[in-house]
Amino acid sequence: MRAMVLQAAKRPLVPSAIAVPTPGPGQVLLQVAACAVCRTDLHVVDGELTEPKLPLVPGHEIVGRVVAAGPGADRYTLGTRVGVPWLGWSCGRCRFCLSGRENLCAEAKFTGYQIDGGYGEYAVADQRFCFALSDAYSDQDAAPLLCAGLIGYRALVMAGEGPHEGQRLGLYGFGAAAHIIAQVARWQGRLVFAFTSPGDTEAQDFARSLGAVWAGGSDQSPPEPLDAAIIFAPVGALVPAALRAVERGGTVVCAGIHMSPIPSFPYDILWGERVVRSVANLTRADGEAFLALAPQVPVRIATRRYPLEQANAALDDLRAGRMQGAAVLVP
Repeated sequence: MRAMVLQAAKRPLVPSAIAVPTPGPGQVLLQVAACAVCRTDLHVVDGELTEPKLPLVPGHEIVGRVVAAGPGADRYTLGTRVGVPWLGWSCGRCRFCLSGRENLCAEAKFTGYQIDGGYGEYAVADQRFCFALSDAYSDQDAAPLLCAGLIGYRALVMAGEGPHEGQRLGLYGFGAAAHIIAQVARWQGRLVFAFTSPGDTEAQDFARSLGAVWAGGSDQSPPEPLDAAIIFAPVGALVPAALRAVERGGTVVCAGIHMSPIPSFPYDILWGERVVRSVANLTRADGEAFLALAPQVPVRIATRRYPLEQANAALDDLRAGRMQGAAVLVP
């Protein structure tokens, strides 16, 4: 099969012909229809996430159809369309797995990192960590829901759901995740304030088109205090900036898997029962809840399509900030 393969960190992906994988016990073989390109893929390719299996087929926002099943894999019939997220396996035995927090499993394995992913024509996946997908979305539009949507949704829940929590919501970094979560937040009745790279008026206009009541640079202060902020950009300096923007009792959620160092900051911007927390991966419950919610909003996805062989170009466009919405590879 055709695949784009990472041979070494900080090197371009290599177009390769590799064997079609064979599904093992509990696994399904998928013919990949689309795979979105995520900033986490950049962290893997650029060597910021340091423990990938090599060589590696990246990609963890996979939409595919079941074409074969390994022993005991009877959850999906042949031809079923499913989605595969970042969390690809957990032990099922530890205190975290047994309490519905498999996202914190110390033995967890991740799609497109320790498990070959969707930058190819076929992929195998643990049937337990696949999601059935709504017919409301095409293959190309469904793919970004599987990480940008799922991780964004978990971050949104952590930003607060009570009557006095997270109503004035700041989104730092208006990319694939933020453009999805802004729509969900507006549907929930929240006010969305979008923060982009300074001077990126195109991204600010995009945010306003999705219902943001204000959009400006990350070097600006919002016109009123925020109740919560979600940081999607992997920039540690945004943590103190967001703390300064949130009201007393507010929450700052760091939604990325990797972030540059957070600079020191004075205690007074944390004081007042402000909270800083991170989001780690996702749970299957998150996936089921969000994928049921998205068609109700309905969430509309902005995508840019790339042929599989242009994966390096898609990564370059994402790295350089030349992307509105999500890049999607189509074999």
